[in-house]
Amino acid sequence: MIDVQNVRKEFDGFAALGGATLTVPNGAVYGLVGPNGAGKSTLIRHITGIYRQDVGEITVDGEAVFENPSAKARIASIPDDWYYFLQSDVRDMMRFYRGFYPKFNMERYEKFKEVFSIDEKRTIRRLSKGMQKQVAFWLAMCTMPDYLVLDEPVDGLDPVMRRRVWSLILNDVAERGTTVLVSSHNLRELEDVCDHVGIMDHGKVLLQRSLEELQGGTVKVQMVPSGEDVALPEELEILHRSATGRVQTLIVRGSAEEVTARLSVLQPLLLEALPLSLEEIFIYELGGVDYAVKDIVL
Repeated sequence: MIDVQNVRKEFDGFAALGGATLTVPNGAVYGLVGPNGAGKSTLIRHITGIYRQDVGEITVDGEAVFENPSAKARIASIPDDWYYFLQSDVRDMMRFYRGFYPKFNMERYEKFKEVFSIDEKRTIRRLSKGMQKQVAFWLAMCTMPDYLVLDEPVDGLDPVMRRRVWSLILNDVAERGTTVLVSSHNLRELEDVCDHVGIMDHGKVLLQRSLEELQGGTVKVQMVPSGEDVALPEELEILHRSATGRVQTLIVRGSAEEVTARLSVLQPLLLEALPLSLEEIFIYELGGVDYAVKDIVL
């Protein structure tokens, strides 16, 4: 389990993390989402032991990661900007990884040659961005990690390779119990692979729940009232309300059953509850209509 408790970090007086708390259960695929500058990459660098927090505690299975080689040997990380030696080829980087990861699996390395179809003797810097990212996955997954930490992992990959990579990751989750923490702006993709989600903003994790709980706790309702200026029940926690003609769209905190039961007393002409996507939940949890894209008048 990855456990982050009240972590604070400042850089030259700027608070990059302001008391972040996060828990990633073992065997979970945890999606960390948030706007640019929310502190996601900074938090990931703390979890992987690159940064040391000013305040708070970070542990992986009860062990601190910073300056702890045995803990780091269980974690593989693919950052947004992957590092490699300028003159290295794939085999050079493979040897480099083998020096740090005792469980590096050469049998898997050879097998993945067929998956990624990249000449292992080509200099990595001469590969395209997408091919470099494939090499990063090739090597990281051969370390046989207990924890896989990913920052914008499939950026630059074509759709076929994205699906192939996710298939490999989810297969390790199912067969080896690998725990995955992934930060991405591609919320549609995260919705397909994650079972837990944390929403981060301004250096804090605002909420974290299973995806099922998150989607079950907020509902979109489309309603056609039976009359004009119908007052909605005061007990409803409405995050957003809009109208197109007579059709009103409500984003309401609560379960679909609870919300529709309270609205049905108004005897609307139409009442339908719709599931929210992760992208919609993200927008409304971060401020609803005030966070949504607005027209710019020039």
